[in-house]
Amino acid sequence: MPSSRPTDGFAPRDVAEEARAAFLEHGDPAAVRPVVFESWVRSMTDGLDPEAELDQEPLAGDDLSALRERHPLAESMPLIRSLLTESAAEAGLLVAVSDAAGRLLWVEGDESLRARAEGMRFLPGADWAERVVGTNAPGTALATDRPVRIRGAEHLARQVTPWSCSAAPIHDPDTGAMLGALDLTGGDVAAGPQSLALVSATVAAVEAQLRLQRLSSGLAVPQDLHRPVPHRLTVLGAGHATLASGDSVRRFGLRHSELLLLLAETSGGLTADQLAIGLSDDDRPSVTLRAEISRLRGLLPPGLLASRPYRFSGALRTDVQEVRDCLDRGDVAAAVSRYRGAVLPDSEAPGVIQLRDQLHARMRNSVLAHGDSDLLLRFADTAFGRDDLQLWEAAELLMAPGSPRQESVSERVRGLRGG
Repeated sequence: MPSSRPTDGFAPRDVAEEARAAFLEHGDPAAVRPVVFESWVRSMTDGLDPEAELDQEPLAGDDLSALRERHPLAESMPLIRSLLTESAAEAGLLVAVSDAAGRLLWVEGDESLRARAEGMRFLPGADWAERVVGTNAPGTALATDRPVRIRGAEHLARQVTPWSCSAAPIHDPDTGAMLGALDLTGGDVAAGPQSLALVSATVAAVEAQLRLQRLSSGLAVPQDLHRPVPHRLTVLGAGHATLASGDSVRRFGLRHSELLLLLAETSGGLTADQLAIGLSDDDRPSVTLRAEISRLRGLLPPGLLASRPYRFSGALRTDVQEVRDCLDRGDVAAAVSRYRGAVLPDSEAPGVIQLRDQLHARMRNSVLAHGDSDLLLRFADTAFGRDDLQLWEAAELLMAPGSPRQESVSERVRGLRGG
């Protein structure tokens, strides 16, 4: 039979209450928006009891602090506070930030409202995935990967029906992986179109900040003027290398990119013959290679590239080494944030292929061994991890019951298995 539920906008509160009761009694989808009905079905399929009191033991203490500290959104909290939290507190609202698995990392805003929200376990460290608490803005935004507003009785759990909220997912600007969700919670105003617009604008600002931070990392001039100005080479996830030197940034073609990377990977330098082996399996006249190096030298800062053997004479670091440094000190979360893709993915140079395979294998093994579902999702939900069945199987196995990503992760596993 045709559905009478509206395609946009909220149903009146009494209609929403009746629709919720009808759904719980016999699954009637009438009078609620599709995004709400679909969320109700997901929640009930996972065994949620809508009338039961929400009761869970949230993550707390050192465990919560450690999760916050290593999460990539930690650096964005000052921006979120200045753009949204301060005005939300004045308006009597709460701002919450979750990770990609639905766990609330920060809940800030109006103090009296925070005390009330804690009564339904809406507090830092609590899991607000759909399967745990039913339909709610942060959990549903993560499950659907889109901004969403939920008002009153559109919440499935009885304890949450007095509340309203708007939330939007936050993505990694380089890989597209979901990092978490930003949520605004309170009375009806929290689910208004202006509230969702504010949340979405803040999310856009956070993603832009993450992008700028990565672009500018390593470009600052050292305060100690007696030390050489560093040069930074980036090759991860791009078809070309970019060299930042002081205030200048230069992009290079693929062959020059390969040369720069191979030279950056050796401390003692390389001869023309050694470079030729790293660049190609074919015999390559050394005179041709020397001509290419000569052209490359003219594009670099004066004195940076020395000869006999070919090497960098100035301080230079690469984003490849930065990822290795993170892994060396056991900071897998930082390595995942810095790893934006394979080393020069378009290169077929043997030396580059070896570097590419070694780094990706080390990254992959470190993420698998770390045993963190949020990190696994951030690594797998990328162009370089999307078809890796073992990553997705590990994420499915580690995911906490009720994760908003459970359904999509399981679907991905089935697809990669061919069924």
